[in-house]
Amino acid sequence: MRTAKFITAILCLLLVPQGGKAQIERLGEDVQYGGSLRGTFGGGDNAPFWFTSNRYGLGPVGNNTVQARAYIKRDAETDSLMAWRLGYGADIAAGYGGESYFNVQQLYADVQWKMLRLSLGQKERPSELKNAELSTGGMTLGINARPVPQVRLEMPDFWTVPGTRGLFSFKAHIAYGMYTDNAWQRHWAEGTTNLYTKNSLFHSKALLLRVGNEKKFPLLLTGGLEMACQFGGRGYNQVGYRGEQIEQDVKLGGNILKAFFPSGGDINDDDFSNASGNHLGSWHLRLDWKDKRWSVAAYMDHFFEDHSQMFWQYGFWKDMLLGLEVNLPCNRYLSTVVYEHLGTKHQSGPIYHDATAENPMQISANDTYYRHHNYGAWQHGGFVMGNPLIPSPMYNAYLGSPGMLSINFSRVNAHHVGLKGNPSRYFSWRVLYTYEKNLGSYDKPTMDPLVGHFLLLEATYAPKKLRGLSFSAAYGHNHGSLLGRSNGMMLTVAWDGWIYKCN
Repeated sequence: MRTAKFITAILCLLLVPQGGKAQIERLGEDVQYGGSLRGTFGGGDNAPFWFTSNRYGLGPVGNNTVQARAYIKRDAETDSLMAWRLGYGADIAAGYGGESYFNVQQLYADVQWKMLRLSLGQKERPSELKNAELSTGGMTLGINARPVPQVRLEMPDFWTVPGTRGLFSFKAHIAYGMYTDNAWQRHWAEGTTNLYTKNSLFHSKALLLRVGNEKKFPLLLTGGLEMACQFGGRGYNQVGYRGEQIEQDVKLGGNILKAFFPSGGDINDDDFSNASGNHLGSWHLRLDWKDKRWSVAAYMDHFFEDHSQMFWQYGFWKDMLLGLEVNLPCNRYLSTVVYEHLGTKHQSGPIYHDATAENPMQISANDTYYRHHNYGAWQHGGFVMGNPLIPSPMYNAYLGSPGMLSINFSRVNAHHVGLKGNPSRYFSWRVLYTYEKNLGSYDKPTMDPLVGHFLLLEATYAPKKLRGLSFSAAYGHNHGSLLGRSNGMMLTVAWDGWIYKCN
């Protein structure tokens, strides 16, 4: 409710000076509606991995669920010929058998002037430089968890630098927000002395540079930096640097400046101060060759915790997501192929040591990706906010740590294949298969590697005579010691249309 009032107030302030009535009238034009009804059923230890993962936190963790979803939206891109562009959306989900009976999944407003957009509220955002349907997802900001409400100033599309003949372009964003999983965290840790937090704050920023002009030559090089941070809020059941229990309810450190420029210290750093909050990020690099009928791309997403792997302090980067994407010439069988390899076994090495008088060497290794001593995990509502191949806290009960808001299985070696085809305008299919070996973490290693095989087979049919309606059927399978065995079916009916569309 507070988010809705805030968005309404900002819209009024921005729209009234810009020709009031005409601007407001546009809000009722080109408005879309849609919805879906989804059911899953099956058996096994957990729902099939690809039923759960990369669905913005709305994928079922258990078997046998039902979910209904409805939305309205107006895309800011509708006003592409105007200097001022307006967009908004509302998206709700309700169901049975999931983590929550009711969710406000999206509620946002976008106000854009030329290439600069102010986005307010809770909105699903795709991973940078990844195929949303076939990739395993971004390492820092993926599509695995529910969106965080935020105020975001962004350049949503690449902007060509004047005077460079279209050779250089860039996009960027800066955002601040607040997590909405207070109730979930408290319930998750209930009856234990495990840590959890309340009213934690969120910050992210990114700058991506693109070199090349595909109108003149089909080669493009894109690279840049993406960073994020959890900070502020209150912490419960926190543990001190030497393992002693400190106050049950404490204020966690950090402010908007210390989140943007990592600095300060956490409450339990003792004599060895780190930057306050949970800081992490990714270096991105992608090379595209875009022919008129086909394209191929190779990309890298190198993840780092704090500063250990941000630069070259521990030698050449050994941990990263590497990918290859091929879009084939138009045919009836196969349109897109994605292959990815995720390796996170190194994590700067197994030793962490703060410099002391007796041993002055500082070793900032043992990064334990997605884990933090104050905030538990890089997660929102139980799902990791990055790549789901590092198992989310949602799986901790199955993995032997019930009630823990922590990541204990982050040393991963995985291979992933995604395939997609469009045999006709009305029929499409996709296949995802992932093979993962997981070694736990340096402080909690597995006796033997845990192995997981994750499969998704999905087909979608949109009848020509029933415009806006589609039917989807999917089969999912898990096998191995990582997340156990399971088989399941997912059936979905979806529909969309226009409330009012201008010609």
